[in-house]
Amino acid sequence: MSTNNRRLQVHTLGPTGTNCEAAAQYYLEQNNHKQGDVVLYETLEEALDGVMSNPADSVLLGCVVYPKLNEIVFRNLKSMSLHECFMMPTHPMVLAGRDHGPVQKVLSHPAPVNLLEGRGYDIRLVTSNAAAALECAGGSADACITTSVAAEANNLEILEDFGPVRMGFSIHVPHGTAL
Repeated sequence: MSTNNRRLQVHTLGPTGTNCEAAAQYYLEQNNHKQGDVVLYETLEEALDGVMSNPADSVLLGCVVYPKLNEIVFRNLKSMSLHECFMMPTHPMVLAGRDHGPVQKVLSHPAPVNLLEGRGYDIRLVTSNAAAALECAGGSADACITTSVAAEANNLEILEDFGPVRMGFSIHVPHGTAL
């Protein structure tokens, strides 16, 4: 891999602490983009708008289990394409709460929600694993499915550790972008 001095922006799902953020940093490092930046958004759909506002120097990083990645790909075939995919383990996925009290309401991104299957929790969906941790820390729920990084950043106690998950991430580029 050759060193690239171009300031590439990788637009992806935030807030800080998501697996997508970790994958974006990994992508920049693996491709020697020394001047790269990771730009975080509430949804990948919003990240797509960010890419298209500066298409010459931007890529979209998606997670293959993102609920609407298929729509992002097929709705934007005229303006961008899938460039590559790579695998890496996620941060450990955890059930975390403000304390060890009883758990009734749990926040989760749609992708890992099945980790809670059959437990009878009142599950509320949010935009990302890191958003689940932020909202849980703010009192919106008893617990959340999140990353260990987001749990720690929000002073949540880990109630159960599901471990890292080997995951696929995709890089989408606007037509005409040279990587």
